[in-house]
Amino acid sequence: MGPCYERPRHQEFLRFLRRLDQEFPGDVPLHLVMDTAGTHKHPRVQAWLTRHRRVIPHVVPASSSWRHLVERRVGELTIQRVRRGSFCSVKDLQHTITECLAAWNENPQPFVWIATVESM
Repeated sequence: MGPCYERPRHQEFLRFLRRLDQEFPGDVPLHLVMDTAGTHKHPRVQAWLTRHRRVIPHVVPASSSWRHLVERRVGELTIQRVRRGSFCSVKDLQHTITECLAAWNENPQPFVWIATVESM
């Protein structure tokens, strides 16, 4: 798991992109799925992406089902661990979240969509 940044600014996003590029060297395309936050729209980020064509950004619309699934998982994490916990510091909270994600990843279960187009 990577670092958690306190502020979602373009500087932190560029740091993340540079780390991605460094940790996954070569010519393999890297597809980056992002939400609609504005950090990827900053001119410096756009310039970096122009120079690094193998990083292919995909912006997920705010109303997408994928995003709803992520929000649901974050909600479960909040209910099961964050609201029930007591944290002395941000670092303590981050440690708890990391532990929870590690436990979840030991036995991951796929989410099966049950809604049909007709039911919407």
